[in-house]
Amino acid sequence: MNTSELQKIKQRYNIVGNCDGLNRALDVALQVAPTDLSVLIVGESGVGKEIIPRVIHDNSPRRREKYFAINCGSIPEGTIDSELFGHEKGSFTGAIGESEGYFGVANKGTIFLDEVGELPLATQARLLRVLETGEYIRVGGQKIMKTDVRIVAATNVNMRKAISEGRFREDLYYRLNTIPIQMPALRDRGNDIVLLFRLFAMQIAEKYRLPKITLTEDAKAIMLKYKWPGNVRQLKNITEQMSVLNEGREIDADTLRRFIPQDPESTQLAPISPSGSHSYESEREILYKILYELRGNVSDLRRDMNSLRKQLDEARQLNGAGGFRSLIDAPAASTLPERSNRSAATPVYAQQAPLQAEEAEAEEIREPETLNLNDLGRQMVEKALERNGGNRKKAAQELGISDRTLYRRIKQYGLDKA
Repeated sequence: MNTSELQKIKQRYNIVGNCDGLNRALDVALQVAPTDLSVLIVGESGVGKEIIPRVIHDNSPRRREKYFAINCGSIPEGTIDSELFGHEKGSFTGAIGESEGYFGVANKGTIFLDEVGELPLATQARLLRVLETGEYIRVGGQKIMKTDVRIVAATNVNMRKAISEGRFREDLYYRLNTIPIQMPALRDRGNDIVLLFRLFAMQIAEKYRLPKITLTEDAKAIMLKYKWPGNVRQLKNITEQMSVLNEGREIDADTLRRFIPQDPESTQLAPISPSGSHSYESEREILYKILYELRGNVSDLRRDMNSLRKQLDEARQLNGAGGFRSLIDAPAASTLPERSNRSAATPVYAQQAPLQAEEAEAEEIREPETLNLNDLGRQMVEKALERNGGNRKKAAQELGISDRTLYRRIKQYGLDKA
């Protein structure tokens, strides 16, 4: 492509820059536009990948048909199949009618799948079928639908790594990557950084009726050396910040340093102590304190449980092996073991009432099986079943346990084989 044609494309889509990487990406896009080949645009986040599919569509035979740009990473996994391929009425909760989906509505047109590397594996299989045969099935449907759609995809994911980790299908990658287009990072575009700054400064000045900011030579040198991890998007944000927040209209090196991170290799803003180093000691002390408090809480809980278990064991000894028996079936006072903190002359019912209250309160904390079955032996289960004619439900009610717990104990004692 000659220089004049390339400049016309840049003017039409408001593309600023003249680096070799950008020119090559635009050249490939225009060459592949008249075909129906799938295109995969690769580049870091914020480099402006979204302009390439627009150029391809507008210079293709499909330019009069519909164009949809879909961010695959922003659609929930549970609904993305319905969004892309449509659904039948009643196929899921909320499906009150039919939906054609993007592939149905965009028939004869172009679909741009941004962040295609975020697609779930099940959706990737559906997309592969569309690329191979032009066929798909709506969610909840059985009828095979046909579509004629040009697919352009983009990703900032390392696709080779995603394939090796099983997060992306290799066959789909090769289908999408028929024509690869690499968008250069802003740090590799040289003087384009200054040109883009001028464009953003002019746009913000016109939008908010402000005097336009300019860069000194030392500020330009800092901009060219900075790594720009956020690429064009980050440059635009910083230009807008300086235009609105800085009183002076000439940006020098010191002013610029206030708006960009000091560490060009990092995008993280770690808290800095007055001495200039991050204090990890304070974070470690906080974690130690939390762990110490948790350990204390666990120790207190263990002590309370041991005390409760001791009380329940004493209660069972007083009430006999039958657990929660009624006062009518309780043994005589003379047969109860003597306790040091109770008088031997204390009536049985006076001792049993508070004990039963304690057990009832403990029952909310412990599972019924641990409360009633720990001391229930084979003989008690057998007698309960005999008294109730083998009716497990009635036997469980008599023993004060659930049907499921009784069934597990029957299997444990081998009574189901007797």
